Amino acid sequence: MTSLHCILKTHSLSLGRALSSLRAGLTLLAVVALPAQAADLMVAAASSLTNAFGEIGKAYELARPDTRVLFNFGGSGQLLQQISRGAPVDVFASADIDTMDRADKQRLVLSSSRVNFAANKLLLVLPGDSDLKITTLAGLAEPQVQRIAIGTPETVPVGRYAKRALEKAGMWEGLKPKFIYTQNVRQSLDYVFRGEVEAGFVYLTDAATSPVKVLTAMEVPVEQPILYPIAAVKGWGNQNRALDFIAFVRSEAGQKILGKYGFLQP
Repeated sequence: MTSLHCILKTHSLSLGRALSSLRAGLTLLAVVALPAQAADLMVAAASSLTNAFGEIGKAYELARPDTRVLFNFGGSGQLLQQISRGAPVDVFASADIDTMDRADKQRLVLSSSRVNFAANKLLLVLPGDSDLKITTLAGLAEPQVQRIAIGTPETVPVGRYAKRALEKAGMWEGLKPKFIYTQNVRQSLDYVFRGEVEAGFVYLTDAATSPVKVLTAMEVPVEQPILYPIAAVKGWGNQNRALDFIAFVRSEAGQKILGKYGFLQP
């Protein structure tokens, strides 16, 4: 009996070791089979970049499968406020130099990473079925023009560009009662193509990609070029990925996508 007991005990121990080895092997296989978790890269970008950056993000993910690009689009000034309050952003792309200057001054971005990557033009647009004939900013004073969509100058770069152009033309104060202020350029475009305003200030790229046809009344002259700067945001430990994304935006592939949506070389 003692001999039989020893044999059974020995077999039991061997079986236990085999099962333990099998479990360990299966666990290892399961770990190897699981796909690696993609790291998130948060990009805060001006509303006018929505279409172009959406495509750039997809192209970047194909080139860098270990990275998932997330976007927050909005007025450049609003995005800056969010970043200054601690929003977890890795890359900031503004629609104007002034906003990026403020980000730089507040030491929110890595100055050495800052670069202009695109340019745009300012347009005055009308609803697709409008019969107004406006060829100068003075035409906005006509009684047929009752409402004008314009980005809030304090937070929306397109509104700031428009305000400066109107001030130079001596039209700003006189047109104030007609202004419908918007939170970003896309909202201005929405108001125009829905016919809720008689005219609006938008970028060339927004008019070009509008899902509903709008009429371009004129290109609005601006004193300073409309440039788009991009920079890595400090403090979130994702600086290398941020710099790599910026390099991709500036690459031939990134610039080709931007050009597809009407953006100009800086």
